[in-house]
Amino acid sequence: MKKGIVVESTGSWYIVEESDGSRTNCKLKGSFKTKGIKNTNPIAVGDNVAFEMVEEVGLIKQIFERRNYIIRKSTKLSKKHHIIASNIDQAVIIASLFEPRTTTGFIDRFLITAEAYSVPAIIVFNKIDLYSDELLEELDRLTEIYAQAGYESIHVSAKEGLNLNMLISALKGKNSLFSGHSGVGKSALINAIDPSKNLKIGEVSDYHSKGKHTTTNASMHKLQFGGHIIDTPGIKEFGLIDFHLAELSHFFPEMRNYLGQCKFNNCKHEKEQGCKVIEAVEQGHISEERYYSYLKILNDEALLEYENQFRE
Repeated sequence: MKKGIVVESTGSWYIVEESDGSRTNCKLKGSFKTKGIKNTNPIAVGDNVAFEMVEEVGLIKQIFERRNYIIRKSTKLSKKHHIIASNIDQAVIIASLFEPRTTTGFIDRFLITAEAYSVPAIIVFNKIDLYSDELLEELDRLTEIYAQAGYESIHVSAKEGLNLNMLISALKGKNSLFSGHSGVGKSALINAIDPSKNLKIGEVSDYHSKGKHTTTNASMHKLQFGGHIIDTPGIKEFGLIDFHLAELSHFFPEMRNYLGQCKFNNCKHEKEQGCKVIEAVEQGHISEERYYSYLKILNDEALLEYENQFRE
């Protein structure tokens, strides 16, 4: 059988690239679609697979063990999840404080998911050439907040080419997942750091300043300077799934140092007396904004519903 890596997925067809660069359109052997899997896609971009040719079509017969993967809640099937990508070295969220604006809630949910699956993450703020003085001050404030939590932030402009050398340095030699809202400039950034890609770039619509989808399927792009980017379709919301609320604080790096020190073993760091996390917030060791984001997620109705499924 031949072996390769899945570089594009359309849901029913997969493009598999072999080590010599040749690509084959493949389908999945029917038995993989059974077995009660929780995810909506049995195969994700980044998967290593084995296939054999049946006439002119590749038939995927084996999926090799994943080193890691990252998921989000399926938008249409609330009890299932969607594997965004597998076998990645880092997850990169492309954000913007300009239109369309990325909320800190979206950023935090992305970072939590990366933490839950042990995938290092960085934040890239794009479109800085369009930021007002007020937005630049906010950018500095958010950069400090996320640095306190242990995350690197890179400030770039795909249009003006600002700080692209810093982004290239962070991506070189790694398999990186790119994710974010439609319109924040994922494809524009890929074109800017590697013009040979020539990806289609969308515009931001006037209606609610939302981005227009240009990437319809996840796809992997080889970079001229070394490494790969897995570009994903724009995400409106990042739905969390597949972990318990009692573990939520474990995925906030700045909280981990205080876990196990609270007065109560089952402390949720919400209102309890003797909570070391709350004390750290009051003392400025943990950002209030990140803490309030934690509380909001802790009381997310969808997560509470997911949690209740295990208590019935």
